[in-house]
Amino acid sequence: MSATSSLPHHRVAIVGGGQAGLSVSHHLSARGIDEHVVFEKHRAMHVWETQRWDSFCLVTPNWQCALPGHPYAGDDPHGFMKKDEILAYLRGFKAKAGAQLREGVAVQLAKPLPGGEGFLLRTGDGAECIAEQLVVASGGYHQPIVPRLAERLPGSIVQLHSAQYRNPAQLPPGKVLVVGAGQSGAQIAEDLHLAGREVLLAIGDAPRCARFHRGRDVVDWLADMGYYEMPVDQHPLREGVRDNTNHYVTGRDGGRDIDLRRFAREGMQLYGALQALDPDGTLRFAPRLREVLDSADRTYNGINASIDRHIAERGIVAPPAPAPYEPLWEPAAERETLALAGSGIAAVIWCIGFTPDFGWLDAPIFNGRGHPAHRRGVTAVPGLYVLGLPWLHTWGSGRFSGVGKDAAFVAERIAASLKAAAPAGELAPCV
Repeated sequence: MSATSSLPHHRVAIVGGGQAGLSVSHHLSARGIDEHVVFEKHRAMHVWETQRWDSFCLVTPNWQCALPGHPYAGDDPHGFMKKDEILAYLRGFKAKAGAQLREGVAVQLAKPLPGGEGFLLRTGDGAECIAEQLVVASGGYHQPIVPRLAERLPGSIVQLHSAQYRNPAQLPPGKVLVVGAGQSGAQIAEDLHLAGREVLLAIGDAPRCARFHRGRDVVDWLADMGYYEMPVDQHPLREGVRDNTNHYVTGRDGGRDIDLRRFAREGMQLYGALQALDPDGTLRFAPRLREVLDSADRTYNGINASIDRHIAERGIVAPPAPAPYEPLWEPAAERETLALAGSGIAAVIWCIGFTPDFGWLDAPIFNGRGHPAHRRGVTAVPGLYVLGLPWLHTWGSGRFSGVGKDAAFVAERIAASLKAAAPAGELAPCV
């Protein structure tokens, strides 16, 4: 008898109680695999409540909210749910999922057992259990990225990560430097700008897209074109979005473009990517502002052009194509430096993303960047799966519209594996 034979056993353990973890739980139950457990170290889907600002809303239309067994049921399928509506939708999914959910239980160690006998899991209270199959559904956004230069900013400057930002009133009077212009950075900069705050925005290489084109939401067109179903290695936009899925656009006030050039014309100060803080208190920025604005506009016009081709090829009746976007504003010169002294900057908001933290998972599945290697969620370690990652399989993988399909695929592989391991056509019993 092995040393682990007396430990509690589960057919499947799922680490992470977000939409990915509860989706695979749903599909396991649908396949009769009820003896599984979902470990969530906080509350299920807590990130949507604790790491989103007050005016947060979806950037994809409500009809894309299609978690398994829980489609959007409201009266505004082409609208964009606000934060409280998103939380209500997710609470409804949690109630339906019927997951064997253990909230407030952190998995501190998970590792394969010798001989392919499953996985040993140890939780924060020191308890241990065995799982025949393991699904890592904790996502890839764990540790907020704040650069080391932040340590050298004056103590008088309030610093927040985007996960901590709630509203403009949270910040002291004065100018606000927003670093990063993906979805979060661009929308937070807009939130501050609309509130009348003086904003300085340091932007990187994030692309942008139109909200509406030729009478429909761009998401609707791209869905018709199959863009959210295409595998990553076949995707026509993969060079622009595979490593940066954050085209900046917004669903605020019914949805609209985010045009940083318009913000600049209205007084927002744009800079290239923040690169350094000199000992004398001078911030240094990449001299690429014009280049990155032009690149974002090329992506914008390119997506619209692909929609135009789709319309023409299929003879779809649609309003005429507008002229390609032309810049509303051009930088007179690159702003490469800014002296903090006398700048009036009272706050900095870091919107440069998150890094994954899989330190608790002791398994040989990670690549050189610390990301789990897999094919459609299936890793090289038998019985070990990952779920809830952007571009796990398609562009839709990171959305409410696609995570359920990824979960169904993983659940089917789990069911097949358990059946193959069971004696004489029956699943092995759980203790």
